[in-house]
Amino acid sequence: MTDLALGFADPVREAQATFKAVMWAISRPGNRMPLATGLKPPAPLTPEMAACVLAVADYETPLWLDAKLAARAEVLDFLRFHTGAPILAEPGEARLALISDPAALPPLTDFAQGTPEYPDRSTTLILAVDDLTDAPFTLEGPGIKHTRRFGAVPLPADFAARWADNRLLFPLGVDLIFTTSGLVSALPRSTRITAEA
Repeated sequence: MTDLALGFADPVREAQATFKAVMWAISRPGNRMPLATGLKPPAPLTPEMAACVLAVADYETPLWLDAKLAARAEVLDFLRFHTGAPILAEPGEARLALISDPAALPPLTDFAQGTPEYPDRSTTLILAVDDLTDAPFTLEGPGIKHTRRFGAVPLPADFAARWADNRLLFPLGVDLIFTTSGLVSALPRSTRITAEA
């Protein structure tokens, strides 16, 4: 390894702040929560995605990376060194999946769905999106008082249908964390989505 990008300057404080932002995002689906980080990971791993991984992954957290991330040796070195997490070739056993190209998001059923006894043994997907918006989806469910508007760019054209299928599996299914410049948002599997007509 040469020129390995640095991790958190203050690991305890920065990991706690990132974890708190992610937990607030999950408990308030669709809300955009501030996520400040000084990380400068190798591209296409974004600072916000890297912060989330460093905050929640360790040697017992199998990772799966999309093709763009997996193709960069610098990304693999960064993640292995700073988390100790094993990196898997197949997504079905991953606890975390990193998606740098959300327009090419694999089918959600490719990832671990959990089991009736252990629904938490599913995959959480962390996506790096260009932007978080207030369209084209309306969200309902736990953590949302009435409804909330939400959108992320880019996403597959059939994202709403994929998410509806994921929601039908509840309490099984995957959860999504969206990261963009300075922000984090989330869609837990309990959230219902309605797309604009």
